[in-house]
Amino acid sequence: MPKSPEREVHPQEFEIPDELPIIPLVSTIVFPNIVVNLQVVRKRNLQLVRELPPEGIVGLVIQRGSGLDFPPVEDLTQIGVAARLVTRINVSRNTIQIILLGLARFKVAQFTQTEPYLKAKVECIEEPDVESMEANVLMGNALHLLETLVRSDSRVSEEVLHLIRNNLTGPGSLADQIANHLNFKLEDKKEILCTIQPLERLQVAIRLLKRSLDQIKVGQEIQETTQEEITRAQREYFLREQLKTIRRELGEGNEAEAVITEMRKRLSEGKYPEAVMKEGSRELDRLATINPASAEYSVVKTYLDWLLELPWNSTTPDNLDIAKAREILERDHYGLSKIKDRILEYLAVRKLKADMKGPILCFYGPPGVGKTSLGKSIAEALGRKFIRMSVGGMRDEAEIRGHRRTYVGAMPGKIIQSIRRAGTANPLFIIDEIDKIGNDFRGDPASALLEVLDPEQNHAFLDLYLDVPFDLSRVMFVTTANRLDTIPEPLKDRMEILHLTGYTEEEKVGIAKQYLVPRQVEGHGLKGEQLTFDKKAIVEMIRGYTSEAGLRRLEQLIGQICRKVAKSVALGETAKGKVAPEDLLEFLGPAHFLPELAERKDEVGVATGLAWTAAGGDILLIEATGMKGRGGFSLTGQLGDVMKESAQAALSYIRSHASELGIHDRDFSKIDIHLHVPAGAIPKDGPSAGVTMTTALASLLSGKKTRHDLAMTGEITLRGKVLPVGGVKEKVLAARRAGIRTVILPARNEKDLLDIPEEVRRSMTFHFVREIGEVLKEALRSGKGSARGDGAQAPDSRSRRESSGKQKSPAAAARR
Repeated sequence: MPKSPEREVHPQEFEIPDELPIIPLVSTIVFPNIVVNLQVVRKRNLQLVRELPPEGIVGLVIQRGSGLDFPPVEDLTQIGVAARLVTRINVSRNTIQIILLGLARFKVAQFTQTEPYLKAKVECIEEPDVESMEANVLMGNALHLLETLVRSDSRVSEEVLHLIRNNLTGPGSLADQIANHLNFKLEDKKEILCTIQPLERLQVAIRLLKRSLDQIKVGQEIQETTQEEITRAQREYFLREQLKTIRRELGEGNEAEAVITEMRKRLSEGKYPEAVMKEGSRELDRLATINPASAEYSVVKTYLDWLLELPWNSTTPDNLDIAKAREILERDHYGLSKIKDRILEYLAVRKLKADMKGPILCFYGPPGVGKTSLGKSIAEALGRKFIRMSVGGMRDEAEIRGHRRTYVGAMPGKIIQSIRRAGTANPLFIIDEIDKIGNDFRGDPASALLEVLDPEQNHAFLDLYLDVPFDLSRVMFVTTANRLDTIPEPLKDRMEILHLTGYTEEEKVGIAKQYLVPRQVEGHGLKGEQLTFDKKAIVEMIRGYTSEAGLRRLEQLIGQICRKVAKSVALGETAKGKVAPEDLLEFLGPAHFLPELAERKDEVGVATGLAWTAAGGDILLIEATGMKGRGGFSLTGQLGDVMKESAQAALSYIRSHASELGIHDRDFSKIDIHLHVPAGAIPKDGPSAGVTMTTALASLLSGKKTRHDLAMTGEITLRGKVLPVGGVKEKVLAARRAGIRTVILPARNEKDLLDIPEEVRRSMTFHFVREIGEVLKEALRSGKGSARGDGAQAPDSRSRRESSGKQKSPAAAARR
């Protein structure tokens, strides 16, 4: 260890040669006027020390980087210290202990020898005498900081301060002494050694002293804070122990003990499953051993609260009065006979078999047809609690299954949370917007719902937070969706799909008068005599201001009129009383939708198709035009692959049957055909527009006009066969909303007319076709103003059509 000499030594007392043997040092730095004790173990340095004469002088430099036994000269510092050999002791064959006295700094001019040990020519650096006001101020500042450090840091003894004061010869010597005696980093000591000017060297030492004091101050603050926390915890502990003693003397129990006792009582008296009893007892025993002040106590207590408050065996009795249930369903909803019959069937079976599992239904249909409100009515009819949970946009599986208790802030999933809020184990549970559920890196909620909606599994649904099976088989699950194609097949397979189609105009009028108008009038604080609606006004609102399968927009319009009337009543003005069709312009502004037929006429190359959408049905205008070219065929309108293939099949059929269709003078290689489906911003796909595309192309190439008062749907093959399609009811209702009363349908879709209300069937004409020739015969006009076209038909073009729904019953139509 370095130590100060007993007597003051000056470099001039020893003459330092121009060439010195060099010893590289790795972890020790020697300063002038400092005695140092070194152990030499390197082979090269051992030979140097053995050859060094008594009181010989050696050069000490610092080796940078790793401690190689034979470092290259580039790794050695240029500044070193010349030292005199004081003592040499042979410790062992490979170890020599030497004591050296630092004399003065030197600068390496050139290394002259590398073998068997290093030698270098050096230039001695004399320490100048500095006596100035600045030097005195800096020395006083350094000594003051050193005294403060000695008082603040118990690791620095006062002897160090005395040694430094006794050997003080100048600012440079003071910096060397401080660096030698204090526990600075090796790099900091190296910086002081390599700083030649005494004042600059002392400034470096002052900076290092200040840094040491700052570190000590921060350490003391941390220690004080820690001590305060320990003291506070001890104080709270003693106070709690005293409080326990006081309560014991007063005959009162401990609060935590009272909580545990109350939970044990609830667990023993409640009708809990065996697994819950076992888990609850284990957690209560664990809770009794935890300090109430710890965070874990609240975690365990919260878990026990959830476990004990769930309605494991608490159920509400079902209302098995089928007549009363029918009355409630009829009171709240217009139509929907299939849905109502399904609920009454469930009640009938439930009456015969008490332990029947709850059904899992999926109400599927366009927005605004009353899927969610129907769930509320079913709950009332059954006498069950009603729960609604929307999963639209849900992406985290933990929202269904819950979080494991190892996570901070863990909670059960929404299924268990909703059951707890309902307070019964057999509520009616609506899972809304199941077709809009998502997934990402956090999991797939749709997969988690497989267990919930599977009657074979949900009797032991395992929430990750509870970690105890919960019986969901008594819950009646009802899901809602606007479309089925986005629901995963395994999930769809577990549900009974019930289709809620769009409403007819007559149904909308009935619902508006029976439900919407009274609800909005009452909701806006009006009385029945202050506002009524003429039936014709409601019809005009449906036709001119809405275009939807459901009723949401219509109810919004009724609410808008109610607000305006409420404003007049509040201002003391005369209320309107009855809203007539001519009043709609004042209340709602000009009509937003005009009948399609009012703006259309018979044209060449334009055909009207029918499409199914998530919002019900819609008409689809398909336009075709031709121009001189090279036989090109282009399709626009953001069409999907299936629809593009249908268009190609339509063109191929037209070209292969050109002569039969009366297209004799067309050279397809010299014309370009462009087929466009308007509303280009909306993606379209599916095969059901095949007959419409064929009709538009046949009209274009034959020059015959198509009937604007006729709409069609059907898939086409290359042989000209018309195949059945889906969504017939929605498409027919869309045609009727557009004012079209004649519809062409595939013959194999004739059975689907049973789903269409009788008043709609009676007001429309249907043509059932098997081949495209039958379609063209009905759709193309032979000449200007003609009702039928003379386009050639494909072979066996026996048209099956119902000229008027008024003459035939639905059963007869279905049989045909």
